[in-house]
Amino acid sequence: MTAAVLAIDAGQTGIKVRVGGQDLVFPGIRTDEPLLPQLASVTRAAIERTGADVSIVTAGVSGLTTREADAAALLSRIGDAAVQQVVLAHDSTTSFLGALGDTRGAVVAAGTGVVTLAVGATRVARVDGWGHLMGDAGSGYWIGREALDAVMREFDGRGPATALRTVAEERWPDLMQAYIQLQSDDERVSVVASFAAHVARLASDGDAVSQDITRRAGGELAHSVETALRQVRSDEPGEHFAVCAIGGVFRSPQLREAFAAHLAASGLDVVIVDPLGHGIDGAAALAALAPRHPLAHAVSVAHA
Repeated sequence: MTAAVLAIDAGQTGIKVRVGGQDLVFPGIRTDEPLLPQLASVTRAAIERTGADVSIVTAGVSGLTTREADAAALLSRIGDAAVQQVVLAHDSTTSFLGALGDTRGAVVAAGTGVVTLAVGATRVARVDGWGHLMGDAGSGYWIGREALDAVMREFDGRGPATALRTVAEERWPDLMQAYIQLQSDDERVSVVASFAAHVARLASDGDAVSQDITRRAGGELAHSVETALRQVRSDEPGEHFAVCAIGGVFRSPQLREAFAAHLAASGLDVVIVDPLGHGIDGAAALAALAPRHPLAHAVSVAHA
């Protein structure tokens, strides 16, 4: 049996593993427990389940911190003599590699949260990805938060009428008590983010408030892309960039339209493209990442 790369795309909703031509799915990362033991456990389970002769383990991890980005520590925890190399990176890096490969440009990944990564000839820039309390502008949570703000503004008489109020009342019949119930809900982040789908639907139906939120979200996401690209662009004449927008919020046609319009007005030479692949493809690509690639500095590598 030939040696194989075991690639991991680790998120909070699920962990995808690709090894020996097979794709496996494990439960998501538990943020209340140490990360590296979870990755090591998944690695050992995938090897045992597939029987693959794994020599390289690569992983792209959602929310990877500087302290956790320790490939040597993960290699030690895996405890398999056949594994000779571990490559560990933040999932913004693997999202970029999966979506654009070895191309100059930017990838904005927007679901409940959002992060943008741009890669130029020699520089890399990450914008946002700072979580729902400090950032994530234009994300599903951001859209949901704006929706609930609009609902309560109408309720108070401070804002215009919106069909979003009916959606909120279906969940909380007594809006006077909604904020208490939401604050005490352990799933409050996902609850807030769930309103993004209603905003997209009602924007298409003509609700003016939902349309305004959608336009502003598209503008925020485009602004992050533009900011990141301006940090990595060079002085080369005719430099152009590919931009890939991935994640659930981009299912909204009106949001995509607003996003594209803002980028077109940026003055940068950009083209919006479809992704080449997914995060798991980017995780697998870490095994062949050249040492001089602009992203190499953002990757932790360890050899046995």
